[in-house]
Amino acid sequence: MKRPPRALAQTLAALSRKVRAARKHAGFTLEEAARRAGLSRRFLVEIEAARTNPSIGKLAALAQALGVPLRELCDLPMATAPPQRIALLGLRGAGKSTLGRMLAARLEVAFTELDARIAERAGMGVAEIFELHGPEGYRRLEREALEDWLAHHGSGVLAVPGGLVSEPATLDRLCQTCRTVWLKASPQEHWQRVAAQGDLRPMRNDPNAMLRLQSLLEAREPGYRRATVHLDTSGRSPEASLEQLVGLLEAAGSAAS
Repeated sequence: MKRPPRALAQTLAALSRKVRAARKHAGFTLEEAARRAGLSRRFLVEIEAARTNPSIGKLAALAQALGVPLRELCDLPMATAPPQRIALLGLRGAGKSTLGRMLAARLEVAFTELDARIAERAGMGVAEIFELHGPEGYRRLEREALEDWLAHHGSGVLAVPGGLVSEPATLDRLCQTCRTVWLKASPQEHWQRVAAQGDLRPMRNDPNAMLRLQSLLEAREPGYRRATVHLDTSGRSPEASLEQLVGLLEAAGSAAS
């Protein structure tokens, strides 16, 4: 059997996971789900094995049988993220703003800091958002701001807040729609860069500030590691980091093609 193109194969794999999860959630066997949808058991097996591309009519029948909205089965991730839409992840002080602007200029695309878009939507600063709405309110605004940016940017470089990786659904969405880069540095370098920017809040009146920073980095590292490209900016100038980043992105693009 001829294998489907890579992009279609990724889409069918995502569909198969959704269908299987919905069927198991409904408590149906393959036979029962197929019968309720008016499909053959073999056809449903092929869908769940990501070996067939069902028509919208068959998907509608299957969604009705499983008791889920059709849009839920059809809400599938982009098979491949646009090559010129790049998201930079990492803790504060990793170089997201500096490298982001430089990379955007090199690619001739717009640069955006997501926390600025969040503050704009809320009509207040990030600290005020956390104070008034708490972490949950901030994460909701973060997801809304990301969706708004995606809707208006087929290309661009986006610097995302360091804590975005703590919200799995938002991180999933980011990884599905953007080429992701983890900019990392040692805790000491994070500390020095933030201080050099004139922000002494992380260390003021807190003798355990460095330990807290190290713990935060360790907690977020699994999320950061999901990025396609990893770049350690420790001990490198912004210019040197940019050249290495461009090379890594080109290499990753060639491997995916």
